[in-house]
Amino acid sequence: MPTFPCTAIVTGHSRGLGAAITAALLERGIPVLALSRSGNPALTNHPLLTEVALDLGDAVAVGHWLETPDLAAFIGDTVPLLINNAGTVAPIGPLGTQDPLQVVQAVTLNVTAPLLLSNALVAARPSGSPARILHISSGAARNAYAGWAVYCATKAALDHHARAVQADACDGLRIASLAPGVIDTAMQATIRDTDRSLFPLLDRFTALKDSGSLSSPEDSAARLVDYLLSDRFGTEATPDLRAL
Repeated sequence: MPTFPCTAIVTGHSRGLGAAITAALLERGIPVLALSRSGNPALTNHPLLTEVALDLGDAVAVGHWLETPDLAAFIGDTVPLLINNAGTVAPIGPLGTQDPLQVVQAVTLNVTAPLLLSNALVAARPSGSPARILHISSGAARNAYAGWAVYCATKAALDHHARAVQADACDGLRIASLAPGVIDTAMQATIRDTDRSLFPLLDRFTALKDSGSLSSPEDSAARLVDYLLSDRFGTEATPDLRAL
């Protein structure tokens, strides 16, 4: 249980790491406002869960929702925790092969939505009160991978956003962009289904699955939430969950 009254906003809670993070927060008695295109049938009836159907890949839709009083009403006088988890690895492939609409959606989902939500969270909190923002980053933010130019660039943007926000030194605000490691999610399945001509590192990711080297979403989420609620959170802008 957290030592302070808090509420959480989680994006992309319908499956994978987002679903596991949401479940871990609910298990700790933390009310969750979940934003995703679709709901999570396994959690829908939980008394502490509020689901909002929102396409985070549509900047106009996100902007319209942020114009409502829903976020501020949910936060109330608690310490808000924002977990920007929703993201996409598409498009995979070198320049010249990337679908333009997928590029736009990736930038919107991976970067625009987290930045809009982060700004709105700080504006909605009671003046000067504590708040915590966690971007789900990736090793791809810190290492260049062939075929992942868009994914690498968008995740690197979250890392640098966290660094810059820390430099702002906003009263009571803690932020981090966390690389969670390689987790056994649908995103990994998408990567393994990619044509080798578009993603030269395909064999490496296939081997991670075959060797049982992928972390489970549940284990990663439990460690991630423990870190988010700890006094250590926000002392480092771009931590790696595997090193904590």
